[in-house]
Amino acid sequence: MRIAILGVGLIGGSVGLAAKRDIEGAEIVGFGRSTERLERARELGAIDVAAGSLAEALDGAAACFCCAPVRSLPEQIAAALAAAPEDCVVTDVGSIKGELAAACDDERFVGGHPIAGAETAGVEHARADLFEGATWYLTPVATTSGVLYERLHRLLAAVGARPVAIDADSHDRLLATVSHLPHVLANALVTQAAGALGEEDAALPRVGPSFRDATRVAGANSAIWTDIYVANREAIAAEIDAVVERLTEASELLRAGEPAPIEAWNERAAEARRRLLEADLAGGVVHELRTTVPNRPGIVAEVALALGKAGVNIVDMALAPAPDMRSGAITLWIAGDAPALRARELIAALGFPVVEP
Repeated sequence: MRIAILGVGLIGGSVGLAAKRDIEGAEIVGFGRSTERLERARELGAIDVAAGSLAEALDGAAACFCCAPVRSLPEQIAAALAAAPEDCVVTDVGSIKGELAAACDDERFVGGHPIAGAETAGVEHARADLFEGATWYLTPVATTSGVLYERLHRLLAAVGARPVAIDADSHDRLLATVSHLPHVLANALVTQAAGALGEEDAALPRVGPSFRDATRVAGANSAIWTDIYVANREAIAAEIDAVVERLTEASELLRAGEPAPIEAWNERAAEARRRLLEADLAGGVVHELRTTVPNRPGIVAEVALALGKAGVNIVDMALAPAPDMRSGAITLWIAGDAPALRARELIAALGFPVVEP
């Protein structure tokens, strides 16, 4: 499999290293603006070939990963699709998906976002194990090719990631809550602490782990995060408004000074955290489910999104069209008894028969 990586930094380099480690016969071709950086990526083993042009990078490629900064992704994706073969799946690794989904209706494009990374940047910090066990969101739409979606899903699973289908708008709202809002809060906390110290003319105290943990991402790479804040501004602003309401409720509880309501507030937070941690755990027996669906555009995305929205993780999948091409079988492998049962219910609710061979 020939895999093109456009922008060989931390994520692109890690894709290359993981693919070379886990996918037999994979050939990784890198392309970017800096020939020096491409040569460094080749020296580190993240790519096999440094392409001299976009056309060279996409020639014969089965998959293409667009790894440009968020603001540059629309242009890079459009260029990749223009140069890519008809049977090449093109994806990206950006953290904002709504604008891309709205702008691109090419059946070869599947938006993607790995929940993996580090505070460091550059191919020097790329790791083959970066995606092991990591959720990798995919945002298929009605026009997405089922065959190419399956190929990308298999490729990501092969490098240790957990592909999860989600619609683009839901992705952006979710990331605003669990990723972008924490950065905003970290920035606010360090600014408030620095301001308070300045007003008191005090020396910086030895801060405890709570403050360090809560502010670890403060002031993260502005070149990256400015684009994220702007691209997902409405969803982030809505989450800020919501957390302001929760903080106002907390301040009212504290000013009232009644221990019982304060304890109940704290216990609710502990229970919410417990449920969030449990939801992130997966395991158990893997069930094989098979469903027959009509062969129409968007059918794979419809099934994948229904399961992804319900939190059902697809470990693997395979497509098998009928001889007359009017219908086809989708085989899904689901981890865990309860998720498999839920998957059967969801697929049946879509009107498709489902069996466990």
